[in-house]
Amino acid sequence: MTHTPLHGSNINPREVAYFERLAHRWWDEHGPFWPLHRLNAFRVAYLRQQICRVLGRIDGGEQPFAGLRILDIGCGGGILSESMARLGARVTAIDVAEKNIQVSQLHAATSGLEIDYQLMTAEQLVATGATFDVVLNMEVVEHVDHLPGFLTSCGQLVRPGGVMFISTINRTFIAWLMVVIGAEYILRWLPRGTHHYAQLVKPKELIDVLGRNFRVLHQTGVRINPFTRRFRFSRSLSVNYMMVFERA
Repeated sequence: MTHTPLHGSNINPREVAYFERLAHRWWDEHGPFWPLHRLNAFRVAYLRQQICRVLGRIDGGEQPFAGLRILDIGCGGGILSESMARLGARVTAIDVAEKNIQVSQLHAATSGLEIDYQLMTAEQLVATGATFDVVLNMEVVEHVDHLPGFLTSCGQLVRPGGVMFISTINRTFIAWLMVVIGAEYILRWLPRGTHHYAQLVKPKELIDVLGRNFRVLHQTGVRINPFTRRFRFSRSLSVNYMMVFERA
C-alpha cells in the first residue's frame, strides 16, 4: 500500500472525512452500505457484459477478464475491486481515504486476492504514466470538487481503445426526491449527508468534458424497487444512470 501525501484541487475534505468515519462498516452487508452491496451484484453483471462486448472477450468461464488491467477509482472498501479480481482482472484500486485503503487491503488478504491498493488521487496516478484497459468510475463523480479536472485526469488513465464506466446520480428534482429525501431521510437506506444536490451530475456534463477524446458506447438508467430492494435497468436516466465511454 502506498502512503503518498495527497494533493489536488479535486479532493473534497468533507467527503473524505465522511467516508473515513464509515470505513469499518464497508463489508457489513446489513450495515449502512447494504445498498452498495446489492448494487454491486447488479452492476458487475452489466460490467461483465459490456467489457466482454467492447473489448472482444468471450463472456464465459470463471475469469473472462484474465489479463485485463482494470483501475477502480474511489474503491472504498474494495467491494467492486474484489469482484473484478475474481473475474481474472489485474486490479489497481485507489482511494483518498486512508482507512478505506486499510480496510480493503485487509479484506483482500483474508480473501486470498491480489489487488494493488494505493492511497492516491487520480491526478497522482496520471503522473506515473499508468494507463488501463478499463477504468471504473462508479459512484464517485458526485463526491468530488471540480468535476472537469477530475474527469480529465480519469480520462488520461484510459489507454487508447480502452473504456471508462461512470455510474452516478442525475441532478434532477426526481433524483433529489428519491435519493436524498427518500433514501436518506425517509427510508434511511443511506446515512444522512451521503449526497448533496449541488454535486449531482447530469449526463451532458460528462459528455461535455470527455467528448473530445471519448465517445459514448452505451448508457442506461438504474432504478430500485423500494419494496423488493432489487435493482433493474430503466430507459430513463433521470435518477441513477451508468455510461460507457470509449477512448479514441
